[in-house]
Amino acid sequence: MTSDRVPADIARRAFDLIVVGAGINGAGIARDAAMRGLHVLVLDKGDIASGTTSWSTRLIHGGLRYLEHGEVGLVRESLRERERLLHAAPHLVRPLPLVIPIYEGDRRGPLTIRAGMVAYDILSFDKSLDRHRMLSAEEALHRVPGLNPEGLRGAAVYYDAQVEYAERLAVENALAARDHGAVVLTYARVDRLLIEDGAVRGVAFTDLLAEAQAGEEIARAAVTVNVAGPWVDRVLAGTSPGDAGSNGMGDRAAGRMIGGTKGSHIVVESFAGAPADALYVEARHDGRPYFVVPWNNQYLIGTTDTRYTGDLDRVEASDEEIDYLIAETNRVLPGAGLTRAHVTFTYAGVRPLPYQAEGVEGGITRRHVVHDHAEAGSPPLGGFLSIVGGKLTTYRNLAEQTVDAVFKKLGRPAPASRTAREPLPGGGPDFAAFGARFAAESDLPALSTDHLLRVYGTRAGEVLALASEGPDLREPFSPETGAIGAEIVLAFRRELAATLADALLRRTMVGVGPAAGIGADEAAAVIARRYLGWSEARAGREVASYRDYVARFRPRALATV
Repeated sequence: MTSDRVPADIARRAFDLIVVGAGINGAGIARDAAMRGLHVLVLDKGDIASGTTSWSTRLIHGGLRYLEHGEVGLVRESLRERERLLHAAPHLVRPLPLVIPIYEGDRRGPLTIRAGMVAYDILSFDKSLDRHRMLSAEEALHRVPGLNPEGLRGAAVYYDAQVEYAERLAVENALAARDHGAVVLTYARVDRLLIEDGAVRGVAFTDLLAEAQAGEEIARAAVTVNVAGPWVDRVLAGTSPGDAGSNGMGDRAAGRMIGGTKGSHIVVESFAGAPADALYVEARHDGRPYFVVPWNNQYLIGTTDTRYTGDLDRVEASDEEIDYLIAETNRVLPGAGLTRAHVTFTYAGVRPLPYQAEGVEGGITRRHVVHDHAEAGSPPLGGFLSIVGGKLTTYRNLAEQTVDAVFKKLGRPAPASRTAREPLPGGGPDFAAFGARFAAESDLPALSTDHLLRVYGTRAGEVLALASEGPDLREPFSPETGAIGAEIVLAFRRELAATLADALLRRTMVGVGPAAGIGADEAAAVIARRYLGWSEARAGREVASYRDYVARFRPRALATV
């Protein structure tokens, strides 16, 4: 790993826009800006989607419960964006039926649920998904036989969507940005803002993958957008992670902008009474809604919602959160009999919500804010925007609004955004036909064929083309997921991966399988030695580093190694 991945002339380039953060919002902003002709640089201290984007419940949804807080506009925006994503990325975003069981003693009774369902249908008048249906208790038990019948009053069935691999959604946005001329640098930590004459004129950053510290790198741009998610305040402070201090606030911050809340999930394999549809359930313990969702041939259960002030770089699900999710699932699905032994792995992340000192966590708005520091700062700073909040579902619209604001600051007319109608790299309106043709013509095992289509969409043929370099590249290096060797080569050569963790967790998606990539990590390192020129020492370091990273997920497979 050397610093030659950073363009030698980067300090002399005149970027229009620097995007700090390569989560779904940052990647979306970069794609939109590059497609509109701006010269864009993206910097992230980790990998694409290695923060909050990876730790959601992986739903593309209208936010049914936001109606309770009167956020009708946010629900309408979310439903409109859900429809756009179903068409732009059909390989990643698919319709998902959800069942809301209604029990005696629930805070939300049948009339409340029905009213919410009707409003949801009205606000999604232009949708392609089916309308809701109300079920009797008997009908609910017929649809979900594993439900607890005691006190069951009925249920509602409605449709949203699931993004199985939210990481890939961000990666494809970043790839599209790069293909339109953006420079995307991962593991490039922004240490400070370059402030000249009352305006941000760029950033100083460190290449964290340089073998020898080459010193501070400088990049300049007319506009900088701080879209670092939970780390927004840290970027404002102009400090490195080790000395963030005082909640990451610096003298220039007008006040704390981010008040993140923690969401934790558990992942389990199929169990007795496991539902075919997703369940949206009111927790008996605290009344908070949570989900039990079929996902990636497993079940995803979550999430929690508590204020968080710990280490942003290593967020973990606590024992209490794990026990809470297990207990609530066993209550609504009594045949499950889940224990900690059934948990294949866990994950947790911090939502980058607006700071709010008091109040119920679930009541904090999920609406995003494009904050112009020239209009509201202490002191004001020109050429600088910060993004607070935002949802996975509405990232595209957030990006469009942000890029419109960037053009305004540049003093240039803004070309119309094209992201609402142009598919992502693996998508397109002909995906279904492509998938049928690819499956019929592929001589790979069915598991591998399905995996390639779910992860890469219409780019699955690109993976097979790389496999021609060697017969072992057509073989699965991860038998449980069907991922083949050529995917490792693709990840590093064409998909901006820099570490084994990048390749397993956010490119091939092997790392979110039941074994969390344990075992497959060593097989992938062998492929990298053979086709990417890794030394034996580097291969060993990468496997060790990967296992250290995933230890925070408490994977069951790691405990048996």
